[in-house]
Amino acid sequence: MILILKKIQKCMQWIVLLFFGSTILAVFAYRYIPVPLTPLMIIRCVQQVSNGEKIRLKHHWVKMEEISKYLPVAVMASEDQRFLEHRGFDFTEIRNALEERKSGKRQRGGSTITQQTAKNVFLWPSSTWVRKGFEVYFTILIELMWDKHRIMEVYLNSIEMGDGIYGAEAVAQQHFGRKAKDLTRANCALIAATLPNPRRFSSKNPSRYMLKRQTAIMRQMKHIDLFPSKEKE
Repeated sequence: MILILKKIQKCMQWIVLLFFGSTILAVFAYRYIPVPLTPLMIIRCVQQVSNGEKIRLKHHWVKMEEISKYLPVAVMASEDQRFLEHRGFDFTEIRNALEERKSGKRQRGGSTITQQTAKNVFLWPSSTWVRKGFEVYFTILIELMWDKHRIMEVYLNSIEMGDGIYGAEAVAQQHFGRKAKDLTRANCALIAATLPNPRRFSSKNPSRYMLKRQTAIMRQMKHIDLFPSKEKE
């Protein structure tokens, strides 16, 4: 019995070491190389096949310099206005979200762009405490190993921006008929407006609600400076 317990303990140690080693290596690698595929992309493709549909996967990685200067501003205005100030967690937004939940108001998320990047690149879409725990872990790793420029670059290239559409270049081509670098300020605000649920809300055929969100985001964008270049960080 003691021998079996020792073997189990040794096995668990190896599993833990393998987990930390592989995840740290993966985060370090993505500091330099493009993210070719994410768990969400795979999940969506499996769902499409299981529903008897054709696979829809539009994704083309581009450098930050090839993305409109207005898109980082738009997503910060919409998703994370203190992105350049915090270290992965916006405790002000978390506190506000908790207070709203206690008061019974409409709940809102407090996830930062770094947290969303961690979820999209390394994890699966769910609201379980296990997944949230892994999200915290990967968020810390990302903030330790990447600079803000890289976080934004990976975020804008990897997140879902439509049905089967991932990243700025894909949504620019599919919904606006242009390259990501040619997206206008209004285009970027409309894309940002869809991010809470990009499969329900469309930047190609926006509803009246989306147009209202676009207008609100454009107002917020006036108070946010252009995203700094890598050299200025």
